[in-house]
Amino acid sequence: MSTYKAPLTDMRFALFDVLGAEAQFQKLGFADATRDLLDAIYDEGARFTETILAPLNEAGDRIGSRFDKTTGTVATPPGFKPAYVQFVEGGWPGLTSPAEFGGQGLPHAAAVPFKEMIDAANLAWSTFPLLSHGAIDALQHHGEAWQQETFLKPLVEGRWTGSMCLTEPHCGTDLGLLKTKAEPQADGSYGITGTKIFITAGEHDMVDNILHLVLARLPDAPAGSKGISLFIVPKVKVARDGTVGAANTVRCGSIEHKMGLHGSSTCVMNFDGAQGYLVGQPNKGLMAMFTMMNTARLGVGLQGLALSDRAYQNALRYSRDRLQSRSLSGPKFPDKPADPIIVQPDVRRMLLTCKAIIEAGRVMAYHATLLVDGAARGTSEEERAQADALLDFVTPIVKGCLTEWGIECTYNALQCFGGHGYIGEHGIEQLARDARITTLYEGTTGIQALDLLGRKVMQLKGTGLKLFLGMIEQFCNEQSGNPAVAEFIGPLREKAAQWQQLTLQIGQRAAANPEEIGAAAYDYLMYSGYVTLAYWWARSVAAAETSSQSEKFKAGKRETARFYFARILPRTLAHAAAIATPASTLTALDEAAFDN
Repeated sequence: MSTYKAPLTDMRFALFDVLGAEAQFQKLGFADATRDLLDAIYDEGARFTETILAPLNEAGDRIGSRFDKTTGTVATPPGFKPAYVQFVEGGWPGLTSPAEFGGQGLPHAAAVPFKEMIDAANLAWSTFPLLSHGAIDALQHHGEAWQQETFLKPLVEGRWTGSMCLTEPHCGTDLGLLKTKAEPQADGSYGITGTKIFITAGEHDMVDNILHLVLARLPDAPAGSKGISLFIVPKVKVARDGTVGAANTVRCGSIEHKMGLHGSSTCVMNFDGAQGYLVGQPNKGLMAMFTMMNTARLGVGLQGLALSDRAYQNALRYSRDRLQSRSLSGPKFPDKPADPIIVQPDVRRMLLTCKAIIEAGRVMAYHATLLVDGAARGTSEEERAQADALLDFVTPIVKGCLTEWGIECTYNALQCFGGHGYIGEHGIEQLARDARITTLYEGTTGIQALDLLGRKVMQLKGTGLKLFLGMIEQFCNEQSGNPAVAEFIGPLREKAAQWQQLTLQIGQRAAANPEEIGAAAYDYLMYSGYVTLAYWWARSVAAAETSSQSEKFKAGKRETARFYFARILPRTLAHAAAIATPASTLTALDEAAFDN
């Protein structure tokens, strides 16, 4: 059985020392978001996740959520509901929600360490409150006043949860193909009819009501993605004045049997003229839904990071305890029958790979969430616009790369365990299975890559990229005389220049052949991720040197950064070579020839 210990020291270092979050919070007007308050929140969050959620992880995987086809209901694994009750009693659902709706009004970035703890402790459990936050964001930005008053308070309090209903059996990423219908009713509501699949937490027993945000078409809607509207459809009918009525005509048809994340209910949801209310403008549903999706994409990236960290913690412990063979340079522990496997260079390679990805990846994820606050609360229109542009740019990197690296890190952890990692006893194989979904939902890695290169860079003329390259340039200029980071400045400048040049090359080729964007997108995404981590590693070393952290901590940052620049950053060479290769290497083979 795997265990979890919240890495509070590194979380605080990332948020406060590297990113200077406390000063940022005060600048943005979050007067209550003081270091003392947040430290207390993180201490209590660690207690809750380590002692309540983490022990439920193995049983949740083994027993899973169970579907009753007679009633259309889902029973969550033992312990999940009592844990949710404690979650609500602790006031956790409303950490970042506005005070006027019952929340605590803290910055989004202030809550991100706690979310990482939840995801690492019990990813399946975390999916039940996950989309409530997206529903809250969507209603805050696009809901009518009565909708906010009626639906936001129970969501913020955690009495109700939310779901996001996009995908249909014939329609995944291409939402323009969806068929779910919305018929206007005499009372101003709409009758929603259709089937949605892969709906996370679409049905469960933790709360009395679930608010489904559903994409559907009005009768006069234009074809394609321009004819999609967003509706809120409660499991139990809710009148405009908040009165709860009878059961709505929405029912779970089944739950999926999955590779991992067994404790989470992934539902087929059937809507049969179910009462719903339009959110936002007719035929503008994708705009409102993307408010949820962008929040969720950052959240899924954090899931990849969290699973990486839990897997790494357990692999490190095992590698220190497991005695097997001797060091090639002679016994390191001559008093023992064999040395622990952590003395072996290849085991250290795997552990350091995880450590290097996790610690810089944590800063990367926390920084993205700081941008959420900056885009909403910046002190000037220009500041808000820059934060929003930078957030748009880094979101697919956070989602795509942290989840891909989550698979790599859980794989490395399993390798450290050897055969003991493949069996269920140590819980590592569960982490490896659970990690697989993170690269798929909220848009596959390929979708993130196309979003980054095709939209955020090419269509938007590289606005976010220029801002990020500006951050790198500013850091390198400011630190040019700092001996603590001198060894990293040259390689970082070189990669930033190559990043810009590769972007220009793709743009030139795409002008003649649009397929060049799709052909280069994956490698461009990964290249971007590795350079981004290099930047955050250099900044982490600089921050560590001026912090109050111990000399041991500072040395750990410095040596891990050296490992990253020497052994991980060179992966960009392969990605750059692939980017420089024309699309014809992918398109020349005739479709029929794939059979040979």
